[in-house]
Amino acid sequence: MSQPTPAHTTSARGLLRRRSLWIPSAVILGLLSFVLSLLYLGANNDPVGSMKDLPIAVVNEDRGAQAADRRIDLGTQITAQITGSAELEGKVAWKQVDRRTADELMADDKVFGALVVPDDFSASVAALAGPLQPGAHPPTVTVLTNPAAGSFGSTMASEINQQVVRSVSTRLGERLTQQLAQQAAQHPAQQAGPPAAAGLMLDDPIRTTVRTGHPLGDHSGLGMSAFFYTLVLVLGGMLGANVIHAQLDTALGWLANDKGPFRSLKPAQHLSRVGHFAVGSVLMVALSMLTSALALAAAAGVIGIDAPHLPMLWLFGTCATAAMGITALALLAAFGTPGPIVSMLILIGLAVPSAGGTVPLQALPSFYRFLGEFEPFRQVVDGVRAILYFDARTGAGLGRAWTMVGLGFALSVALGLLVTRLYDRRGLHRSAPLTPAAQAIG
Repeated sequence: MSQPTPAHTTSARGLLRRRSLWIPSAVILGLLSFVLSLLYLGANNDPVGSMKDLPIAVVNEDRGAQAADRRIDLGTQITAQITGSAELEGKVAWKQVDRRTADELMADDKVFGALVVPDDFSASVAALAGPLQPGAHPPTVTVLTNPAAGSFGSTMASEINQQVVRSVSTRLGERLTQQLAQQAAQHPAQQAGPPAAAGLMLDDPIRTTVRTGHPLGDHSGLGMSAFFYTLVLVLGGMLGANVIHAQLDTALGWLANDKGPFRSLKPAQHLSRVGHFAVGSVLMVALSMLTSALALAAAAGVIGIDAPHLPMLWLFGTCATAAMGITALALLAAFGTPGPIVSMLILIGLAVPSAGGTVPLQALPSFYRFLGEFEPFRQVVDGVRAILYFDARTGAGLGRAWTMVGLGFALSVALGLLVTRLYDRRGLHRSAPLTPAAQAIG
């Protein structure tokens, strides 16, 4: 029986002199820092400049009014000015709907806010240019926010709505001022009795009221709890895959088990790459049930986030974690030692900036909007957000999230089995060569 070859000894100083140690480490760490900086800062550098087709609802409830023996319909006029704004063309996707549809769009996470022109808008504007009437008030429009769709996106939509209202108000003020001047010139004897508008700021006659269109609970992190809960699920899958992969290697004797200063190594056992991936996948699916339950227990039970659909959140979290974990296991099987870096780049590096969890997809550069169509993080964010904030409505993104998670799960399993089967057929086994005695036992 041959004796194992004794290990060569080296000094720490000698090891530090090796270029084979410095160069790969420097290249890997340097590229990671460079690429992650590009990805994260590039996604959030100019949200306003990158904005494309941010969905905002416009509701015109104005009934019109009679003024100076003619019919006026200012609600239609100003909504046409707003939706036809050249400055916002291509940046905002205006959706002209009724109030009920606007509420449904907000409840389905389809718009980031709404602008509502009230039914008495024309009448209140007409009153500015005439004698004081009982109950007269400045024309007012309502800006509805949708923080459940994302606090940043909702804020952007609110600012856009208020900006266009200010622009329309300035134009309307100019028209009213001209109209009053013409009336004064035509009826100089009436100048002693100024109209009601004299006491108002005619340069900005429209008032804006901001209200929450689709409210959030007090324990929703201002719409950010969905993003951070998704981060827990994704990290649970990715890190869980690394732990399971290492534990399998340790159990098979392919990797030493170090616990502090104590080191143990089991006798090596043969297992095909397909078998290794299959066992890891079974463990990942089973343990995802536990990790999802514990994540939910910490979030809802200990911290107390608003989570009205606990069974659904646990089930979706289990499936999402399992899909992420099997994706990471497939990448580990395909790439080996670089696998954790590859999975980190795919599941975290590329995925987080394109998830729409903080900055909406419509405010990201086109490259990130493209990634958001298939990157798994975005799909899970949409599902978690629908469960937490939108009553688990299928139309709020949960249906698409289930489809994409299932598709990702199936593709990852197929990739893992395909790669490991290919490696096995070529004899590229990971286990140590079997001895004759071990072969006889097997």
